Amino acid sequence: MIRQDRFLTFILIGIFLLVLLSLGVYFTRQRGLEYGEEVSPSGVVRNYVIALLKGDYARAYRYLKEGEFKPTEDQFRQAFLTRQPDLRSVALQIGKEKVEKESATVELILIRNANDPFGNSFTENGTGSLRKDADGKWKIENLPYPYWNWDWYNAPLPTPEPLPIPEGQD
Repeated sequence: MIRQDRFLTFILIGIFLLVLLSLGVYFTRQRGLEYGEEVSPSGVVRNYVIALLKGDYARAYRYLKEGEFKPTEDQFRQAFLTRQPDLRSVALQIGKEKVEKESATVELILIRNANDPFGNSFTENGTGSLRKDADGKWKIENLPYPYWNWDWYNAPLPTPEPLPIPEGQD
């Protein structure tokens, strides 16, 4: 009888220690996302993503390069608020960067979660491109979806003219 009670006691102590350990891990990982340096291309990409996750769209917008067909800050904000690029089911891991004078590429790994409870998450390789502006700061030219919207920096699609109705077919 005493031996069974001792065994049960050890099991309960083990469970208690596991609960304490998991709570400790949970609370130490609850630190907020912190912005980092902005002198490297990977630092700029990291800060851009953090700004998006924090909902600081004005700061994220400042990381975009100037150019023709750049979205306005309001268009940029609205794209994320209406979830056109949806960040809820994806995580990003930043890899190596390659700098060549005024341009750079950053390897990215997108970790996409399944949308159903039995699906598996999967990874996808991507690349971000950056360019130095006139002030020598790195600005983002392109990132993979969902951190970038398809119509940014692209000319708007022309509006098709209506087809004429053949005579006699009113």
